[in-house]
Amino acid sequence: MKNTKYEKIADKHKADKHILRNATIAFIIGGLVGMLGEGVIELLIKVFDLSRQVASTYMIILFIFVASLFTALGFFDKLVSICRCGLIVPITGFAHSMTSAFMDYRKEGLIYGVGANAFKLAGTVIVYGVLSAWLFGMIRFMIGG
Repeated sequence: MKNTKYEKIADKHKADKHILRNATIAFIIGGLVGMLGEGVIELLIKVFDLSRQVASTYMIILFIFVASLFTALGFFDKLVSICRCGLIVPITGFAHSMTSAFMDYRKEGLIYGVGANAFKLAGTVIVYGVLSAWLFGMIRFMIGG
């Protein structure tokens, strides 16, 4: 098969790009996730009389648990296909990547399966998160912050 013929067939089956629509959906859903997180924090502060810092920690733990649970139950991917990047960028995306790796490689064993593959996707998030935190910390230090 010649390249031009293959490209015509591939172009016929290629998904349409809806960049503006996807960005709008991600922005709205990401904002709603942020509002939900703030609502959980306020609820924890009022109901359990916690400090904002402790309530924030519990909110993060709750979001990680829910994202991991939804991934294990098999419908987090369906939510992401609807909500786009707005659901995967916050801490829920990190929990999803870790849980997915655990589930995908659990049959290969704890060492060669889960242990060797758990941080394949999440590892890049950790590395670049630490690197960017160090870089911004140095910039802040240099400007006297």
